[in-house]
Amino acid sequence: MERCVYERMDELEARHWWFSARREIIASLIQPLLKENPDAAILEAGCGSGGNLSMLRHFGKVDAFEFDSVALQAAEEKSGLDIRFGALPDEVPFEDNRYDLIGLFDVLEHVEADESSLAILAERLSERGKILVTVPAFPFLWSKHDETHHHFRRYTRASLAEVAEKAGLKVSHSSYFNTFLFPFAVASRAIKKLMGSETPDDQLPPAWINGVLTRVFGVERYLLGRMHLPFGLSLAAVLEKA
Repeated sequence: MERCVYERMDELEARHWWFSARREIIASLIQPLLKENPDAAILEAGCGSGGNLSMLRHFGKVDAFEFDSVALQAAEEKSGLDIRFGALPDEVPFEDNRYDLIGLFDVLEHVEADESSLAILAERLSERGKILVTVPAFPFLWSKHDETHHHFRRYTRASLAEVAEKAGLKVSHSSYFNTFLFPFAVASRAIKKLMGSETPDDQLPPAWINGVLTRVFGVERYLLGRMHLPFGLSLAAVLEKA
């Protein structure tokens, strides 16, 4: 990602509606996966500036790695953890560890070799381990946001399942999310494109709007474990060894 993106992430991920509600959604997906394993071993692959680490530590012992040195340092300062340098697919640390959960939270789209990245992470799973992936959804939503974040692609449920299968994994659950705000986001991106606006999508809105968006997006945490939402700005999937 561009340096300005990392800086905004570090500044906003504790407050911005998208980060806040996504953490709630991720936690709601993790809880049933680890409810019988209070001492779970967890790896976050590509932890950025560390915004998810505190949440993950509620579920077990956490390891994490990050490619960007500045984000890595920020993650260490926030979490107090020993964050390792790592890069998918060829430089994954913690070689001797096996994990009950590996989190890839909006990371896979940044990696050109997505299939081999999932394959190498699959080798780090415990016998019943799971990989929880979130990615941006639908190629037709490609925008300036994807370019500044250095995305290689956006996914559909079918395309993510295909990559997982090639990596020796199967999808045990998947669903789109950020569904309720989908029509507004599509309209906003179309208007920006027509007007040639380069205002970042992750800009912090006024406090009252930020609060409303957090609540609207966060409601989806009650739905994702129970049903498949038919569309959304993002996609979540639980992967396990085939």
